[in-house]
Amino acid sequence: MRQGPDAIKVVSILGEDYSIKAPAGEEQTLLDAALMLKAALAETKRKYPTLIGDKLLVLAAMNLCSQQLEMQKQHKLELDRYQEQVSATVEVISKAIGSEA
Repeated sequence: MRQGPDAIKVVSILGEDYSIKAPAGEEQTLLDAALMLKAALAETKRKYPTLIGDKLLVLAAMNLCSQQLEMQKQHKLELDRYQEQVSATVEVISKAIGSEA
């Protein structure tokens, strides 16, 4: 990866260069995403050494999307659990305040 003029990042994926302009302040996110994709491509290539080109790219992207969906499900479960804890705490506090009155 290298930086071109006008804050355009040039990212090389599977031997192809892509010039991508990230919004101000998001340049590192773009570079991190490119590194993540490259890592996913390498992992997919290790598992399926005969895959090349678009098929490799699509399978790696599908694996990343699958991981994202799993993280979203996990996040929702954790959020629901925290909401239950907060609700239970609020209920205990409300009862404590009500018994003092």
